[in-house]
Amino acid sequence: MNYETATFENDGRLAIEGEKRSKRKWLIVGIVALVVAAAIAYFAFGRDAKPAAAAAKTEQLPNVSVVVPGSKTVSRVLSATGTLAARREMPVGVAGEGGMVTRVLVEPGQWVQAGQVLAQVDRSVQSETAASLAAQINVAQADAAIAESELKRAKSLVDRGFISKADLERRTATRDAALARVNVARAALGEQRARNGRLDVRAPAAGLILTRAVEPGQIVSSGTGTLFRMAKGGEMEMRAALSEADLAGLSVGVQASVTPVGSTQSFKGQVWQVSPVIDPQTRQGIARIALSYNPALRPGGFAAAQITSGGSNAPQLPNSAIQSDVKGNFVYVLDGQDKVVRRQITLGDVSDAGVTITGGLTGTERVVLSAGAFLNPGQKVKPILKTAQG
Repeated sequence: MNYETATFENDGRLAIEGEKRSKRKWLIVGIVALVVAAAIAYFAFGRDAKPAAAAAKTEQLPNVSVVVPGSKTVSRVLSATGTLAARREMPVGVAGEGGMVTRVLVEPGQWVQAGQVLAQVDRSVQSETAASLAAQINVAQADAAIAESELKRAKSLVDRGFISKADLERRTATRDAALARVNVARAALGEQRARNGRLDVRAPAAGLILTRAVEPGQIVSSGTGTLFRMAKGGEMEMRAALSEADLAGLSVGVQASVTPVGSTQSFKGQVWQVSPVIDPQTRQGIARIALSYNPALRPGGFAAAQITSGGSNAPQLPNSAIQSDVKGNFVYVLDGQDKVVRRQITLGDVSDAGVTITGGLTGTERVVLSAGAFLNPGQKVKPILKTAQG
């Protein structure tokens, strides 16, 4: 091998090695370019997409308590105020001619029987009149006895011809007239005794004395007015004033609870009469609630009543579920996608058990119990179902 040949071979190997290094260089450049491109793509797209996806996956929906209220029988309770009174108040006055009161035998709050004497009126003059009439009966009876005796003698003589039949008829008439005068005298005495009996002021029926307006020495007559007021049988009542709408659904026999003002004690009663008329000024009527006697029930006092009038099937919700604005009362319910929907409602009675919903709900909806003020229609939430209170 000469020098030229060796040089040529060396140059060829150098050329081949240079070509290989050039290819490795470009390969490295390509790999670097791919890495740079991937990095750019990551920062340009991946960095923004992954947090968005993560944010979507970690989106927090508000937890909201909901309830399905259902439908239950809800009693209709009417609140009313009114006055206490005797159910059958009886004014007692002078039935006879009157006179000076000598004795008053009863006091307010006392129980009396039918016919019991409440007050006595002086009867000295009337007693003398009765004695005179009794004496007249005796006189009439004596005259009748003489007339009867004379008639018997006349009958024994008429057969002998000493007395005519005309005389016999006159004696018979005389006897009959004498007997009639006896009856008249007896009737007059009976009348006087009845008048004397009416001088006493008596209870017309058994009951409770409420007021007394007479004292011994007072001159009374039929025009004097009421001397006593009684509650027949001691029965009391409350005269509850109710609106026209409340009276429309009220019936006789429903139960009521009456609480006098200033007392914590309640008394059970029932409506025994509903007013057939409405006061045109107040637009109210009276429901009369019968009550048994109790010293705490004072006629003329003021009282409050809770009247239970029937019932109806309706949903009930707590106050926290009810929202209000200028458009009226409403609640939030959830649709099938757990989104908030506004629902207008009509409210009924309010009690310790909750608020009765008379319109707008069927009871099958999922109703938001609370936090309604922080929700908006269309907002999606995470419902937490609560058990409806029975």
